Amino acid sequence: MITNALLSFGVVLTTASQLRLPGIPLGVGEICLVLWLIIVSLRAVVTGRICNATALLRIGAFWVCLSFALSVGTCVAYLSQELDLPSMLHDAFAYLLVAAFTCLIVATMETNVALRQTQWFLIVFWNIALVLQIAAGWSIISLPSVDPWYWDRFRGWAENPNQIALYCAVLTPLSLSLALSAKGFGRIAGSFSCLLTFIVGRLTKSDTFLVAMVTAVAVFFLLRLRSWLTSPQHRFSLRSVVAVLVIVAAVPLALTLAPYAVATADEFEGLAISLAKDRGGEATKRTASLRVQLWEDALHRGLKAGSLGLGPGPHLEKPNVADNRLLPTPFEAHSTLFDIFTQGGLLAVIAVCSLFASAFLLAFRAKLDALAALFVALAIFSISHFILRHPIVWFAFALGLILGSAPAPSPHTRIGS
Repeated sequence: MITNALLSFGVVLTTASQLRLPGIPLGVGEICLVLWLIIVSLRAVVTGRICNATALLRIGAFWVCLSFALSVGTCVAYLSQELDLPSMLHDAFAYLLVAAFTCLIVATMETNVALRQTQWFLIVFWNIALVLQIAAGWSIISLPSVDPWYWDRFRGWAENPNQIALYCAVLTPLSLSLALSAKGFGRIAGSFSCLLTFIVGRLTKSDTFLVAMVTAVAVFFLLRLRSWLTSPQHRFSLRSVVAVLVIVAAVPLALTLAPYAVATADEFEGLAISLAKDRGGEATKRTASLRVQLWEDALHRGLKAGSLGLGPGPHLEKPNVADNRLLPTPFEAHSTLFDIFTQGGLLAVIAVCSLFASAFLLAFRAKLDALAALFVALAIFSISHFILRHPIVWFAFALGLILGSAPAPSPHTRIGS
C-alpha cells in the first residue's frame, strides 16, 4: 500500500514544476518516482515474481524498438557533427526514467488489488492537489514563488497551462473509468473527480484539451452503445432497447435535421469559436501559425537526416516570432510524431503509432470504453504537444496494456470462487 501511495503521489506532483527549488532539475514528484523505482526494483529482484507477462512483452518490445531508433539517430547526429550533448542527456534520462517506470508498473502490479488501489490513490491525491491549486488561484491560500495564472489561463503549480491540461485530459476519462466500475461511494467519488478535472482542464483554456474531450466523449458514447448491445446481461434490458432505437432512428433523424443544421451552421461555428482560447482571435491564429511552421521545420529536418533521426533532444531552430530571443535553443516541434521523427526517424514513429493503436484496440476488445476514449484523447493531444516525457501518459499506457491483456473472466466462474 505504501509503495502504491508513493507512486501515485509522485505522478501527481510531477506537474508541480513551480514548486521545484532553483537550480535543481528534479522536483518532489520525480524524487518520489525514483524512490518508488528503487524500492520496487529491489522487491522484484528478491521475489523474482513477474506479473502481466503479455503486457510486459508488449511494452518491452516498444521500448527496445524505440531505444534502437534513438541510438541510430544519435550515431547519425555524431557522424554529422550535430550532437547536442546536454539536451541529448536530458531527454535520454527522461526516457530511461519513464521506460523503467512503465515496465515496473506492468511487471509488478496485480490487476485485482495493487493496480486498482494505485488508481484510487492517484485520484485522491489528484483531487486534493486540484483543490489546493484552485484555492491558490482564487487567493484563498498563497504559496511563495507560485503564480497559478499564466495571463488569464489557469496553470496551478505547473509552469505551463498545457501541462496541467494534459493531466486533465488523462485523468478525466480515468476518473470516469473508475466511476463506472465502482459502486456506492466509489461511483460518487469517481464522478466528482471526473467533473472537477474537466472544469480545471477548461480553465487552462487549452484548445487541444477541448478538442480531445469532445472527441473522447463522442467515442465513449459510441463504445457504450456497442457494449450495451453486445452484453448478455443487457441484451433484453430497457437500455438495450433504447440503444437499438437510437441506432435505427439515427439515419432518418439525421436526414430530417440536415436542413436545420445547414441553416444554423454559422451559430454552431460561433459556439465553437467562443469555446476556443481567445474566442478564436489572434491568440488562436498565432498559435496555429506557429505550430504549422514548427511542423514544417521538423519534417524538413527529419528528411534531411534520412528519416533516421538525430537522437534524443530538440533539434529545431528558434521559430521566427516576436521576442524569439527568450526561447530556448534548440527548439522542439511541440508535436509527438514530428518530435519523435526528428529524434528516432521513421522507425520511432512506427513504434509510437503501434503503441497507441495497440492500447486502443486492447481497451476496445476488453470493452473498457472509458480507457479507449482516454487513448483517443491522448492521440489528439499528441498532435500538438510532445507527451512522451510525462509519467501520467505512461501510467495510462501501463494501465491500458495490463487491463486489456488480462484474460477475460469465464462466464461460468462464480463470484468469490
